[in-house]
Amino acid sequence: MKYYLIAGEASGDLHASRLMTALKKRDADAQFRFYGGDQMAAVGGTLVKHYRLLAYMGFLPVLLHLPTILRNMRLAKHDIVNWQPDVVILVDYPGFNLSIAKYVKKHTSIPVYYYISPKIWAWKEYRIKSIKKYVDQLFSILPFEVEFFEQKHHYPIHYVGNPTADEVKEFLKMRKVKSEEEAGQPLTIALLAGSRRQEINDNLPTMIRAAQRVIAQAQQEDATKRYELVLAGAPSIEDAYYQKYISGTGVRLVSNQTYQLLSQSHAALVTSGTATLETALFGVPQVVCYNLFMPRLMGWLRKMLLKVKYVSLVNLVANEEVVRELVAEGFIQNDIEKELAVLLPSSSPQRQQMLQGYAEVRKRLGEECAPENAARIICQLLSAAAKSPRC
Repeated sequence: MKYYLIAGEASGDLHASRLMTALKKRDADAQFRFYGGDQMAAVGGTLVKHYRLLAYMGFLPVLLHLPTILRNMRLAKHDIVNWQPDVVILVDYPGFNLSIAKYVKKHTSIPVYYYISPKIWAWKEYRIKSIKKYVDQLFSILPFEVEFFEQKHHYPIHYVGNPTADEVKEFLKMRKVKSEEEAGQPLTIALLAGSRRQEINDNLPTMIRAAQRVIAQAQQEDATKRYELVLAGAPSIEDAYYQKYISGTGVRLVSNQTYQLLSQSHAALVTSGTATLETALFGVPQVVCYNLFMPRLMGWLRKMLLKVKYVSLVNLVANEEVVRELVAEGFIQNDIEKELAVLLPSSSPQRQQMLQGYAEVRKRLGEECAPENAARIICQLLSAAAKSPRC
């Protein structure tokens, strides 16, 4: 069968690549054509556009790059029609992908499947109308989405498990995790500052200053403890970009090694997003901190527009505050320092309580293998539609 996939950012590239691998196991004749990244390309098929040409976040960047975005959108629509795949599989990235879904449903008979459903439960809930009209099957990776879509909006979906949980478990099976207390080794504080330039610019300088002050204070109190700050470089950002932020700070940069870093970390400062869940699944106590332009105004708008109590996936899955969120007007260096400081002592109540909360998050995510489940369901649906076992 022919599969056309569209992923618009680094996390979508990873999840889509694993889905493609699972599909290939079930469909020996699978052909792939896609908007995505290096990890999807490594599985095989034709990369039409790299996600680096799609990943713009925020009103101003989107506005400045609108001609490019619209040009890439037109290309995707025409490319799908010309290639005539058996299915179009959209991966998150709703602003772009819902427009593709609408076009495909209006101009073709190609089924549209959505893997990793748009987070409309957080905001832009009106998009449920487009999903109902233009998406044939929706695959969820967050357990609380079942109630939102099926009970609130009467739209049946498939919860297939969480791919991030799968990926972390697979990584941990493949390597021996270094002990934090390994003799002579400093304790690592990880900095995960986002995957986009604007996020890094807005968050990283304050994260570094806060962590440095906490380390200095901790070493004054216990001279036997040593710490190091390590920054996780995002796959879409070149190393040179980070240098203006970390030069002279003593922060060490590791690129494309986030899981390796988290497996060796004692604590972390993390911007919101999938990284918060990854950090939790590695059992690393964290402070979630995210700066926004005009923080007081954005903080007010967040309260008015967001439909959920939390911004981090950890708290959303747990449905309670497991990790502290310092976002918008709450993004204050002194508060970041306080929250990080209480997580450093191994026996601190705050640290132990957070680790207990992480255990509940793992339990709620379940043991299902998301890409394998999704591939199985996709093949079953396509075979049933074709009335023959094609994969």
